[in-house]
Amino acid sequence: MNLGLFFTVFGVMFVAELPDKTMIATVVMGSRARASAVWIGASCAFLVHMALASLAGHFLSLLPQHAVEAVVTVLFLAGAAFLLFVPEKEQEEKGEAEGQGEHQGTYLKMAATAFGVILIGEFGDLTQILAANFVARSHEVLTVFVAGSLALISVAALGAFGGRALLKVLPVAKIRRAGGIILLFFAAYEIYSIAK
Repeated sequence: MNLGLFFTVFGVMFVAELPDKTMIATVVMGSRARASAVWIGASCAFLVHMALASLAGHFLSLLPQHAVEAVVTVLFLAGAAFLLFVPEKEQEEKGEAEGQGEHQGTYLKMAATAFGVILIGEFGDLTQILAANFVARSHEVLTVFVAGSLALISVAALGAFGGRALLKVLPVAKIRRAGGIILLFFAAYEIYSIAK
């Protein structure tokens, strides 16, 4: 396992998911239901998404190298633009809406609700696109899958168990800006690689 890639993927995915609408949905659900059930349900949904993204990245890596570099560059730029220019208030409102609803009931029902909300809310999300990019670029499916999954499971734990307190300490706007700058760095690196 490439540890440099592992920590890069973990860090980027962690920062990219913090200001996401699914993090806000996890915070809302965690405040209304048993936090451990929300965390387990959300974590299982994130595992499904990382598996799909890793598989998509593997197929993307079969394209010619210049095509992969161009696609990866565009997607990193799109991710940076999303984090830097889409207002965090809009993401908060979407997350609040996804997290609303009746979450009382059995432990299994609470976990299933969290699983469903995150599974639906995360399709085509920035972190899925990033994971596919990392696999396409590195050809290391397992490393990206494990690092991405652990990052998203960690964010789900923060959201479910202490999200409201976290958002008081770390403003979402600053997290989004940091994530956008990181993605701009990756896009610049890809442009440099293509130009060489």
